[in-house]
Amino acid sequence: MNSILPVGLDATFPLRREEPITIHTILNLFEKGSPDLLAYLAPALDFRIDHYRDETDVSWQIARNLQEMGCMLQRLAQEVFPKGTKILGLDSRALGDGWFVTRFKQRFYYPVRESDCESLTYILSHEAGGRLDFFRETVTTVEPAS
Repeated sequence: MNSILPVGLDATFPLRREEPITIHTILNLFEKGSPDLLAYLAPALDFRIDHYRDETDVSWQIARNLQEMGCMLQRLAQEVFPKGTKILGLDSRALGDGWFVTRFKQRFYYPVRESDCESLTYILSHEAGGRLDFFRETVTTVEPAS
């Protein structure tokens, strides 16, 4: 297996939220509600959010370019995160060749459930030249906040 990792990155150890990899930069900017996150996305983007065992229609949570991403982010802000989000946990593992798997836990007010919720998701992403070009998020849980 060809496993080329940037210097200092080891797939056996989690990379904490503060590590300056592109997926962390994007999620930290997402928490701030900053449109600057678009600067870290490649023009040709393959982005999708899926939900595990959930009936919620997420078919619109797809983007193939920056224009679609901007529209999707606006809809997410209105329908899913009207009060923003708070990162409770964020760490990643480098898989090599620009690939990362990320564990992401957040708390947010969810209008669909009319309550504060916590969510655990896993993200598979790819970055090249400091820009994210592939993103697959699987939302595994959306539970009432404790």
